[in-house]
Amino acid sequence: MDPIKTIRLAEKVLAENFAQLEETAYLNQAKVLKAFQKNQVRDYHFHTYSSGYGYNDLGREVLESIYAQVFSAPSAIVRSQIVSGTHAISACLFGILRPGDELVSLTGAPYDTLAGIIKDLPGCLSNQGIKYREVPLDQEGKPHFEAIQQNLSAQCRMVILQRSRGYSLRPALTVQDIEALVKLVKSINKDIIVFVDNCYGEFVEELEPLDMGADLIAGSLIKNPGGGLAPAGGYICGRSDLVEQISWHLTAPGLGKELGAGLVDKRWFYQGLFIAPHTVLQALKGSILLAYLLEQEGYQVSPRWNETRGDIVQAVIFDDPLQVLKFCQVIQNSSPVDSDVKLEYGRLPGYKDGIVMAAGTFVQGSSIELSCDAPRRSPYCAYLQGGLSYEHIRYTAVQILNMINEQRL
Repeated sequence: MDPIKTIRLAEKVLAENFAQLEETAYLNQAKVLKAFQKNQVRDYHFHTYSSGYGYNDLGREVLESIYAQVFSAPSAIVRSQIVSGTHAISACLFGILRPGDELVSLTGAPYDTLAGIIKDLPGCLSNQGIKYREVPLDQEGKPHFEAIQQNLSAQCRMVILQRSRGYSLRPALTVQDIEALVKLVKSINKDIIVFVDNCYGEFVEELEPLDMGADLIAGSLIKNPGGGLAPAGGYICGRSDLVEQISWHLTAPGLGKELGAGLVDKRWFYQGLFIAPHTVLQALKGSILLAYLLEQEGYQVSPRWNETRGDIVQAVIFDDPLQVLKFCQVIQNSSPVDSDVKLEYGRLPGYKDGIVMAAGTFVQGSSIELSCDAPRRSPYCAYLQGGLSYEHIRYTAVQILNMINEQRL
């Protein structure tokens, strides 16, 4: 069948799913708009360039106040100087934990770049006398509540929840999952800090982890909350005392978040956040479309098209790394930037395995733009995410169907 006809039929099946996503996007858009209005955003907030120490940067301060309101946080740090989600998470861990403290992952092993921060590299947390343990996931890849109850000590200082799947096939955490985990942890000791790596999860649901009782979240601005416009940066939101302690790590004790020159036009950050609920909607609709089409073609995907989603990532499972590479190449060839580039597995900082990244993006490494990446290891999966417009993902779906049809000839 003609790919466009196949997609149109799929869209009829998915109409109710799309409508539910659109309602969530509306609620999130209203939430963001109200935060802008409450903080009385003005045009001059976009152009408050600061230099040197960056004292009294009103544009920076108002942006952080908006983030705090949107994510239900008493305090927030939003900076272009935070180079990635991993950097934001690292700042939280090193800013709060001290020798003798215990950090426990309740979602199994962390993803590649975070593992090095915790235990694998010189200068990591374990090298500095911070204890670390992992509670393995259950057989379905979900948090193992019974094992957590048995193994989490009241002396634990912090637990970390990785909301997204990383390079694994476990389901992403929903906010309901996070709420249940928070209740369990706080029942053991109310003073344990619940920290959520929120990357890829922002605006997927109506509520966020801090609404569910978490103490701290962090993420990247070139993922969901940057809306595809933020050129760099990361954010940290949570309890005021925790955010202040982290800010002392980012700058210096006693200086904190009062410093930090804004050398980039802040309009990108404001406008990116404003359109983020809509951009996430585009990515989610595209992920569901691709999951449905690929399932119909006999591919194994995770999550399935009709499963509840906690993030924007769509995994597609293959038999070998060459199939992954070929699939990623279709994504690259469908991109607006570097569409003619030939992909191969390569070495990247923070990863032990070779990585292929299809990312013909306007912002380098931006995974709220349509992108696809994978490590060269079993199980051989391609991890799709992003898409600034549903129409672009739809176009890419046509190219994927054409590839599948050609393989059958």
